[in-house]
Amino acid sequence: MSDRLYIFDTTLRDGEQVPGCQLNTVEKIQVSKALEQLGVDVIEAGFPVSSPGDYQSVIEISKAVTWPTICALTRAVQKDIDVAVDALQYAKRKRIHTGIGTSDWHIKYKFNSNREDIIERAVWAVKYARQFVDDVEFYAEDAGRTDNEYLAQVVEAVIRAGATVVNIPDTTGYCLPLEFGEKIKFLMDHVENIDKAIISTHCHNDLGMATANTLEGVLNGARQVEVTINGIGERAGNTSLEEIAMILKCHKGIGVDTNINTMKIYPTSRMVSSLMNMPVQPNKAIVGRNAFAHSSGIHQDGVLKNVQTYEIIDPKDVGIDIDSIVLTARSGRAALKHRLHAYGVDVSDEKKIDKIYEKFLQLADLKKEVTDADVLMLAGADTADQHAVKLDFLQVTTGKGVKSVASIGLDISGQKFEAASSGNGPVDAAIKALKRIIMKQMTLKEFTIQAISKGSDDVGKVHMQVEYDGQLYYGFGANTDIVTASVEAYIDCINKFKKQTTP
Repeated sequence: MSDRLYIFDTTLRDGEQVPGCQLNTVEKIQVSKALEQLGVDVIEAGFPVSSPGDYQSVIEISKAVTWPTICALTRAVQKDIDVAVDALQYAKRKRIHTGIGTSDWHIKYKFNSNREDIIERAVWAVKYARQFVDDVEFYAEDAGRTDNEYLAQVVEAVIRAGATVVNIPDTTGYCLPLEFGEKIKFLMDHVENIDKAIISTHCHNDLGMATANTLEGVLNGARQVEVTINGIGERAGNTSLEEIAMILKCHKGIGVDTNINTMKIYPTSRMVSSLMNMPVQPNKAIVGRNAFAHSSGIHQDGVLKNVQTYEIIDPKDVGIDIDSIVLTARSGRAALKHRLHAYGVDVSDEKKIDKIYEKFLQLADLKKEVTDADVLMLAGADTADQHAVKLDFLQVTTGKGVKSVASIGLDISGQKFEAASSGNGPVDAAIKALKRIIMKQMTLKEFTIQAISKGSDDVGKVHMQVEYDGQLYYGFGANTDIVTASVEAYIDCINKFKKQTTP
């Protein structure tokens, strides 16, 4: 009989800490419903005390989903826990996730404290939270660098205080897989009341070992894993949900099962990528566009003879339908709706579908085939219609031996403005022309271009980071013309730092 592994998804909390990837409440509800269909056991909906937006999101997510446990993060602080309790009031199953740093680095430099005081504060937080909810998870922040003997003391104390789950995070992604596995085994062997709680892993990918560390944790007794869709998260990211789910499905000999409906993995991955404007790297395991691509002649020959020569996963097992309908300029509205629905996009708003379909036809006229990534990009692009500043037109002259010149037209709250400028290349010229209309002291800090699929007619995604008045703003643009995409990304930044912009 297989052991049950609980999947704790923190896409909406730790995953959303990626700069420029913040979601609004409506988008978070959309993701949470997809996670419910995916089969996750626990959804960490946010850190309620951190902002009014996070507080409201936890409330609305609690109302929106039925069977997963809704978890709210706190520090070992009374106000944090009080706010979390209030935010969880509508959750059918609720959990408070509280904790404190336990490594000597955290104890000395973060808290200016000592080991005895940290245990006391940890026990207090768990006991206080248990007054309001039956399910309390304790996290020992930076457990990866915490002395095992002391960590065992902390774990034993918080379980005695009422913790139902104890989270052992490798907060800095420092541990080696063998080292992390031994840490979990040490706790299983040396904590007397370890059977009274579930041990959880929460691994970061700073050294590329998050999935390996998580698996070692499971092999040594952890029965909850904290993961994110596409492995997104702060710095280098978190353990990927899809990787752990498929490792356990492929290696049945491990004897551990999850509740994940793997057929929903790819659609959920694409939806999260689209909503967060966070492209999935092409060679990403399980969900990257090249995950099931074979370019080597030897590999192609083997796959044609027997797919199992080079594929250990059937693409359909993760929701990739390689025989899906091809979308072209001749595709109808129904085909587009079908594809959007397959990827978890809400298709009930007919006006929204009309706007997406109109943009789809415009793109289809430019490309031979519209890819799934293109469709998801279009589904998220209609929000630009509500912006105060919109791109009206852009004309650029450039070439070898010719100075780049750009003419631009903007619609600012219904008023039309035009400007022109030369520059060191077409993008520079276009942005200089834009800044002649938007007369603000803005500094471009980061500029990233990424292709969505392949081909000279591909849609390019541009991510920008702009500094204005001491604050950083993140913008996104997508277009078959990379100069236009760049300008749209810059305008996206402008709309974020000022809803009404006047020249």
